[in-house]
This record gives sequence, C-alpha cells and structure tokens, in this order.
Amino acid sequence: MDWPDCIGKTWQEAEAIIRKEYPNISVQVLPKGSMVTMDYRPERVRIFTDETGKVVDVPMIG
Repeated sequence: MDWPDCIGKTWQEAEAIIRKEYPNISVQVLPKGSMVTMDYRPERVRIFTDETGKVVDVPMIG
C-alpha cells in the first residue's frame, strides 16, 4: 500500500491521510536521506520530508 497523493503535503497531513486507513500503524517521520534499516515491517510507514516538513517520497507500508 502506498500514498502518492501525499507528495507535497505536510507530514502532518500525510499522517492523517494514512491513519484514516490504518489507525494503528506506526508512522516514522524522517528527513530525506536518513539512514534506515531495510527490513520490511507491515505495521510501519515512513514519511520522508524536506527541510520545510513537506513529503518528498511516496509513503508506503514496509
């Protein structure tokens, strides 16, 4: 599952959209380019942002 419509929104707006569908999912908000583990976790979504807090990559489960 992914949310391409979140690109350009604030991370707060993106989180609200995601939580409407998956209220109990773990949401991680990170700066673009952050080092992350490559493990797949179906209960996690990462939101990557720019310096202004806007979403720059498509958030997806994993």
